[in-house]
Amino acid sequence: MQVTYWLEHAWIDPEVEPGVVVDVADDGRIAAVRTGVELPPPGAVVLRGFTVPGLANAHSHAFHRALRSTVQVGSGTFWTWREVMYQVASRLTPDSYHALARAVYAEMALAGVTAVGEFHYLHHAPGGTPYDDPNAMGEALIAAAAEAGIRITLLDTAYLSSGFGAAPNQHQLRFSDGTAEAWAERCSALKERGHARIGAAIHSVRAVPAGELSTVAQWAEARRAPLHVHLSEQTAENDACLDAYGLTPTQLLREHGVLGPRTTGVHNTHLTDGDISLLGSTGTGTCMCPTTERDLADGIGPALDLQRAGSPLSLGSDSHAVIDILEEARAMELNERLRTRTRGHWTAAALLRAATVDGQAALGWHEAGRIQTGALADLTTIALDSVRTAGAVPRLAAETAVFAASAADVRQVVVGGRQVVRDGSHALIPDVASELTAAITALRR
Repeated sequence: MQVTYWLEHAWIDPEVEPGVVVDVADDGRIAAVRTGVELPPPGAVVLRGFTVPGLANAHSHAFHRALRSTVQVGSGTFWTWREVMYQVASRLTPDSYHALARAVYAEMALAGVTAVGEFHYLHHAPGGTPYDDPNAMGEALIAAAAEAGIRITLLDTAYLSSGFGAAPNQHQLRFSDGTAEAWAERCSALKERGHARIGAAIHSVRAVPAGELSTVAQWAEARRAPLHVHLSEQTAENDACLDAYGLTPTQLLREHGVLGPRTTGVHNTHLTDGDISLLGSTGTGTCMCPTTERDLADGIGPALDLQRAGSPLSLGSDSHAVIDILEEARAMELNERLRTRTRGHWTAAALLRAATVDGQAALGWHEAGRIQTGALADLTTIALDSVRTAGAVPRLAAETAVFAASAADVRQVVVGGRQVVRDGSHALIPDVASELTAAITALRR
């Protein structure tokens, strides 16, 4: 259905433009953009506030949303947190995962996310037995995204080892296909559709033995698909990789053909100067997840050095300690300020690019992330009159969005020309909080 939107203020990179008209064609793409239109044309849908291209959540583990608050009790490390995560994973079925993911993706829509990269490794039934449909869990996620009204890139993940060739532990049997060849055979049966694309992921160098890495990389290369990998999140993993192979994780990935412009390293926290140079020179992307990285006490990654070296930046909410891509963008800059004790490492526009066009590209949605003719009509509107944003100077709306607004300030979300969020409420799922409560409570019984 053709529709026209009038945007009170819009980010037409790199400027904030007042009075922008966006015409959407039948195919859900932008047919025309007109600026300087002071009043809404007759019949136009009015989006008051500051509209940016739809936000991309480039790294998600949907079931981790069930951990929120419970893993905040007491102290511990990434490794003790992982044990709690395993317990939640052990209880999920295709039906319960669908219910949880539908609610989580609806929460993302309310936060302005129009596309999610789901790093999906929970493949099989407890004990590792495949479901009748070997991709039942992945299909549950794809269906959940459709019902929540957002796009998904299912990053089907190879997870074969408990660590550098050791057999999977009892919790990880659900994750493992046994070999990379078996992984490739299973995920080759997944089909793309209008709202869903299929990519690949290597869980980590500890979970995929060196001899299996190239199989995953070649599968992605043959399909021109995105390839993501958890990279150097923990120093313990770096040390173990050096012991096992005499190489850093980044060097190991390079040796087996994993790095490149369609590849994104997630976290990239504990890197050598040589690692940074390798990632930059190959055009390998970096997905920073600051709220999770600080929640798990992982450390602050060298995002600025990576970008300067040539690694495009994207953002993710990862374990969903919070779901707020604006907070992720803000945190990346504020972390760097704490680390260096200087300010202004990225402009607001640069941070918005990480949250929009570069995040969408990392997920294979190259036609998204811009308000321009031919792009997907995916839009997120942020209020400029909330208690956080009131008094904003319109020409500085980008600075207001990145450094003051939060997910609570998202008022309108359009995906493919269709309103998914209207006046701060989800248009397809009337009570997202109740669905989250029901889905999470069911996993605690």
